Amino acid sequence: MASVVLSEAEKLYIVHGVQEDLRVDGRGCEDYRCAEVETDVVSNTSGSARVKLVETDILVGIKAEMGTPKLEKPDEGYLEFFVDCSSNSPELEGRGGEELGTDIANTLYRVFSCENCVDLKSLCINPKEHCWVLYVDVLLLECGGNIFDAISIAVKAALFNTRIPKVRVLEDEEGTKEIELSDDPYDCIRLNVDEVPCIVTLSKIGYRHVVDATLQEEACSLASLLISVTSKGAITSMKKVGKGSLDPESIFEMMETGQRVGKSLHIALQKILDEEESLGTSRPKVGFLG
Repeated sequence: MASVVLSEAEKLYIVHGVQEDLRVDGRGCEDYRCAEVETDVVSNTSGSARVKLVETDILVGIKAEMGTPKLEKPDEGYLEFFVDCSSNSPELEGRGGEELGTDIANTLYRVFSCENCVDLKSLCINPKEHCWVLYVDVLLLECGGNIFDAISIAVKAALFNTRIPKVRVLEDEEGTKEIELSDDPYDCIRLNVDEVPCIVTLSKIGYRHVVDATLQEEACSLASLLISVTSKGAITSMKKVGKGSLDPESIFEMMETGQRVGKSLHIALQKILDEEESLGTSRPKVGFLG
């Protein structure tokens, strides 16, 4: 992951500020930076979104393609994640970028493995034979800290924007089944994203923890806790990253903060998505790399 080099004096300045609930950019320990969210930015996808969290820039595109249900879940569709780290950072070139991409993809699989976060049964067309497979492609354009949170926001926004064509299964007299695709582009299935979790990363700095850490703050943190939280505040998964350790008391405090901040994050994101949806086709589009 991209990182910055700080002197001991700079690290001390950041750590002392966090202890006083005053970060270098003026935020409190539980404050997010201002994020820009835009959906429907890539034309040849079923759904897409772009999230800019200051210097962190994420693009997510979702393609719905017909496939065969998995043997263990014959009446459900499924999601596949692919992460490309094409950031300008030299540390993300070659093997470093591949390892980070694999780590992010595995984290997303774990987050979305919780039951009912996405109604996978609605993606089934014909049990055991046909289903919709959602290929979620994540592109890391720029890394400025807190990439897991930004990616989870972008994935939820892209799922909200996803439109899947309605299909009908027709059976003739001989029992042969055919799939008929609707000609109406507006005749589509929308996914319910109410239970889709967002990741809240809490970085331990000194004796306190912060959300939405910058690259400079990440350099001062030896351990972080990734918590996926639903809109109702339920924790669906946790993952500890970093070389340092976390004591049980700190973990419980971070879980409480994650639930509280996560609920606020969902409310703010849903408000933006609903406002953008209400504008319809009249909304001004910035577009990819606009």
